[in-house]
Amino acid sequence: MSMVYRSKNEVVYDELHRAIIRGEYASGTRIVIDDAAAKFGVSAIPIREALRQLEADGFVTIVPYAGATVTEIDAESIYEVFALLETMEAICARSATTRATDEDLDHLDSLVQQMDDCLENCQENTDRWARLNKEFHLQICDIAETRLIEPMIRKVLDHWDRLRMQYMEEVLTARLALAQEEHRQIVAAMRRRDGKEATRLLRLHNQHALESYEQFLQAQGLLDGEADVHGDTTASNGNA
Repeated sequence: MSMVYRSKNEVVYDELHRAIIRGEYASGTRIVIDDAAAKFGVSAIPIREALRQLEADGFVTIVPYAGATVTEIDAESIYEVFALLETMEAICARSATTRATDEDLDHLDSLVQQMDDCLENCQENTDRWARLNKEFHLQICDIAETRLIEPMIRKVLDHWDRLRMQYMEEVLTARLALAQEEHRQIVAAMRRRDGKEATRLLRLHNQHALESYEQFLQAQGLLDGEADVHGDTTASNGNA
């Protein structure tokens, strides 16, 4: 097996990225370059490069002479996240349905089965289910060969992970069974080579997820009202 070389910049970026998503660096926290360099055992250069990339990805804000701070995140971001996911996944669905090989579809089925296995101890396996769910959606994008969308959807899913871990671990568990049924329906439509239906199901999947999370956040007093993020898409009757 060949070894995959990773630069110091990549290692530091991954560690900081993961820590921000998991809330180890809270919103508004200042990331001091010298402190981070000491923590990771590197010079200041990899830290600066990682922070520049994190700024490009929307996770930190760099102010000249003030340094880098972790970007604020609030419950309202859920509308933007799911509007982007619904639009991008709808684009991917039809192409993926046309391009998918039997091996691709078997892999999607395998991911769904692994997620089903997580349901037996869903309280303990929520993080594993979420990782597999992310892989499932990224796999559809990969099958579609939408090269412009793939890096964008990966970033949006990262922001969704940050939102989920900060606000919505409880509601995720409640939604898993329905999400799994929706996953099975999506793969079944792809096996029938019904791109229109696969697109419709992915839209519904994202819409149902948003509705569940929206209701939870409103009940917690974190959202005041309802926002229209679908535009014209609600007429076409879509992540977790």
